[in-house]
Amino acid sequence: MIETMDERQASTASEFPLLDKLTGPEDLKEMNGDELRALAGEVRQGLIQTISRVGGHFAPNLGVIELTLALYKAFDIPRDKVIWDVGHQSYPHKMLTGRWKKLATIKQYGGISGFLRRDESRYDVWGAGHASTSISAALGFAKARDIRGEEGHVVAVIGDGSMTGGMALEAMLNAGISKTNFIVVLNDNKMSIAENVGAMATYLAKLRLMPLYQRAEARVKRTFEKDSLLYKTAAGLKHAATHFAAPANTGLFFEELGFQYIGPLDGHDTENLAAIFEEVKKIKGPVLLHVLTTKGKGYEPAEGDQRSFHAVTPFTVEDGKMEKKASGTTFTQAFVEALNTEAETDKSIVAITAAMPDGTGLAKFQQKFPDRYFDVGIAEQHGVTFAAGLAADGMTPVCAIYSTFLQRAYDQIVHDVALQNLPVIFALDRGGLVGDDGATHHGVFDIAYMRSTPGMTMLSPKDTAEMGEMVRWSLRHKTGPVALRYPRGGGEVLDPNPAPIEWGKAEVLREGEDLLLIAYGPIVSVALEAARELEIEHGVRASVVNARFCKPLDAETILPLARRAGCVITLEDGVIRGGFGSAVIELLQENGMGDVSVKTLGLPDAFVEHGPIPILRGLCGMDTLGVLNAAGELLGKPLAPSTPGETALASRSTVRV
Repeated sequence: MIETMDERQASTASEFPLLDKLTGPEDLKEMNGDELRALAGEVRQGLIQTISRVGGHFAPNLGVIELTLALYKAFDIPRDKVIWDVGHQSYPHKMLTGRWKKLATIKQYGGISGFLRRDESRYDVWGAGHASTSISAALGFAKARDIRGEEGHVVAVIGDGSMTGGMALEAMLNAGISKTNFIVVLNDNKMSIAENVGAMATYLAKLRLMPLYQRAEARVKRTFEKDSLLYKTAAGLKHAATHFAAPANTGLFFEELGFQYIGPLDGHDTENLAAIFEEVKKIKGPVLLHVLTTKGKGYEPAEGDQRSFHAVTPFTVEDGKMEKKASGTTFTQAFVEALNTEAETDKSIVAITAAMPDGTGLAKFQQKFPDRYFDVGIAEQHGVTFAAGLAADGMTPVCAIYSTFLQRAYDQIVHDVALQNLPVIFALDRGGLVGDDGATHHGVFDIAYMRSTPGMTMLSPKDTAEMGEMVRWSLRHKTGPVALRYPRGGGEVLDPNPAPIEWGKAEVLREGEDLLLIAYGPIVSVALEAARELEIEHGVRASVVNARFCKPLDAETILPLARRAGCVITLEDGVIRGGFGSAVIELLQENGMGDVSVKTLGLPDAFVEHGPIPILRGLCGMDTLGVLNAAGELLGKPLAPSTPGETALASRSTVRV
């Protein structure tokens, strides 16, 4: 049961008098400078107190409090549209738009999302979980406004990390020639999740050297009246500029793209920033405001370690110590340990990440092999084709990218890697349900989209011991691309001494004549548990196959077992449509086994909410109970009661092939 914010704060409600009575962002219109500063303090303290208890994205949100207040002070929300990029920095926005008292439920099952969702609030005008989408979306909103002949402003808020994504640059190239009135706020805190990389990061570093508001001088003095705030600010900077060593043509890049550049601005001065927004609203055409903020602002441990405090588990407010994570080796750790061992002797191995060195484990590879490590920024498309180029010239590239983010590079996988049959290894981290990050981050489509790609070899380990074996095998497979899929976290080691990996070969873990369970990846543990319960409680003997490979399937192992049992259940932590189960059905069909009944267990043809993985699996019929229900339907006798959640989400169906 989720404890409500009202219950948790009953004894301390007086700490947040402004937040508690806030009805929406329109209330900020009447606030003076002192009230805005007081409200910023309450938002910051509310974030610290709440997220220290429940966890979530932390440092990015602390850094945008004053910026959020300034935006909602200056603009008429929701008529004016504010488009937030990614959603890592959306918590203050949620707190100011009616969700303060629900903040304690964030990212919890049944609670509010950790990202932006159009169906959660009328103020969430754009859903976001992936980076670099805000400028494109904002231009779309602005053009829709113009076509209808309406008034109103559109603002995209994008971090400097998201500006490393190619989609952001594509949007700016298009927007700059559009002459459409809209505003891009570049929230520059010098960080993505880790430190930013690339030429854009270097360029923004140069801009930060300029005195605040300097670039307002030339453009603003041509645009505004002499009594305006920006005119006075710009005029006062002329003398300072002659005494400050700074790069020439500051902001020229953005201006050449067609944007009027103003900045850098102090992102933590709410009153001044709101006044500047009021002036910028008068500018015609695209405008880019460069705002400097501090990630983790106002909480010393987060300011001192912005990387670790990007997203947190519950922690102690006094010293910032986070709760210890579960012990044991994770799949990510097993991956990078095996990779590092192999890279010691194989100098052709290189590793690529897309702005996720910590999450993918490649920070450890970077420490040992800095010359063979590449962080391409939030640029998955480039990262995949870059890997293809490396492979084409004899290197062994490993692209370690979260499954959900690799979706962005589907064309490059097909056109640049698979079509040329290049030996690129895709290490798909966070494959399957990921829990509290929800629909935008569940890595559930990769089996289907990789399986449709000619020449792709696909494999997934049942446990962390088998993970190491699969890494080593993948690095030696030189006859085409490999997709190695594994989940977040760890799990029980089912076999500490796994059998050697052979291309396209499965392993039989348990034999029985009544039923065949075929599982792909760590969900093998569910199949084994269900098989034990079937035999002990119901006298049903089931074979269990660890598929190991989804492509190619081991026909030599699967077909005889399926023919003997006549009933097959497939298990996968991915979407059923086009997934592993579909591959098994196709295999049976191609071999004339139309009398075999098959049930496929996996994710439904719907987006699954955020919540603990065991709960989500239960709702989708992917747990032991789901296997028992499926077995009962196939065998014509009830083996377990149906659960209420299954009706809503289960997509299992009996198929005659």
